[in-house]
Amino acid sequence: MNITERIGAARMSGYQWLVVALCTLMNCLDGFDVMAIAFTGPAMTDDFGLTGSQFGLLVSVGLIGMAVGSMLLAPFADLIGRRPLILISLALGTIGMFGAAMAGSVPVLGLFRLVTGIGVGGILASSNVIASEFSNAKNRGLAIGIYTAGYGIGATVASLVAKSAVGGDWRIVFYAGGFGTLLALVVVAALLPESVAFLEQRRPRGALERINRTLARMGADSVSEADLDRAASARADAGRTSAGWLKQLLAPTVLLWITFITIMFGFYFVNSWTPTLLAEEGLSESAAVTAGMAISIGGTAGSVLYGVAARVRAPRVVLIGFSLLSAAMMIVFILSTSTLWLGFGIGVVVGALINGCIAGAYTVGPPLYPSNVRSIGMGWALGMGRIGAILSPTIAGMLKDAGASATQLYVGAAAVVALCAVALVALRRHDPESAPAAKAPATA
Repeated sequence: MNITERIGAARMSGYQWLVVALCTLMNCLDGFDVMAIAFTGPAMTDDFGLTGSQFGLLVSVGLIGMAVGSMLLAPFADLIGRRPLILISLALGTIGMFGAAMAGSVPVLGLFRLVTGIGVGGILASSNVIASEFSNAKNRGLAIGIYTAGYGIGATVASLVAKSAVGGDWRIVFYAGGFGTLLALVVVAALLPESVAFLEQRRPRGALERINRTLARMGADSVSEADLDRAASARADAGRTSAGWLKQLLAPTVLLWITFITIMFGFYFVNSWTPTLLAEEGLSESAAVTAGMAISIGGTAGSVLYGVAARVRAPRVVLIGFSLLSAAMMIVFILSTSTLWLGFGIGVVVGALINGCIAGAYTVGPPLYPSNVRSIGMGWALGMGRIGAILSPTIAGMLKDAGASATQLYVGAAAVVALCAVALVALRRHDPESAPAAKAPATA
């Protein structure tokens, strides 16, 4: 077995869970960033005199940056390493958040939102891979669930900061995000190791020593140069048989793209527009932020709940259930917000389900591809998913300006999320993990 296969079959060590925790911390930045623009939406709209379309475009600029970061920055992780790219991306995120806090006009604010998005996109593409590579097979779904929960944690922190700033300066939220990203940069620089898979495949100078140092921290046996040579030979043989992989896997690839697009459409609609829509439907700004915070709180637990469920049933089957329930509860939520306590409770459920869908997409995708093209397959799936993330707030803003109500917008977004289940049903015959017996055994 190569090193990655050994890690997949071995027990999870405390050091591996530390790496997952660091990746979760980085995913918190995504949640804080998206919800920073969402929770400051009402105040920002008043400050700059924005229309619905303008605000939707401002949200989409950040998401466009994420797509650029995911698809254009991520490939450099295979050249310079995952860790250096993450540090560069964290630096971009820090600059973007502080720049947005100090922006004096909408174009300048949009520019720094783009920079922040590029940084976040680079972080997500690399940290997701590292979390998966440092997890064993048995706990990979749970590890990705915990990683995805970082979004909800970051979003909840953003909501608390925004709630304390209601009636004050919305820029406080972006200053807080800048300091948080800077802190993450310091912590990650001090503690995050380079990906063992990257070191094994690229073998930069000192690779063997760095691999064995990381394996020692994991409590695993060391490897030799001969082991790395054998792994390289096996990869070369596999590479010669993988030509035309996209054509061979076209059907599952398209279905996976549809899954990501529909889930991210609903996810970013719920997380980006909820406070602004509820405020314009008559709720106070504080109550609207509270309802949005309920969704963030639910999201923190939902992805972990998905990970636990995916240890019992096939991840694809669990994701079908989560997507259908998400669509249904989105409609129930928007019909219940006139009663704040009821809307808050249902908002927690919506946040849990839609965030669990994101964890599910991250978990269902990798087994569809052979290991030697898995990063390419997942990287493009993430990038395509951003199409849904970009279109969601923009379309919502255009429909809102055309007279659509919050209820109508929520029902439309729910219908898009429900389409995910259709794609997942069609994906069944391509999914090697649909049968519980197909899952690779691994110790805890």
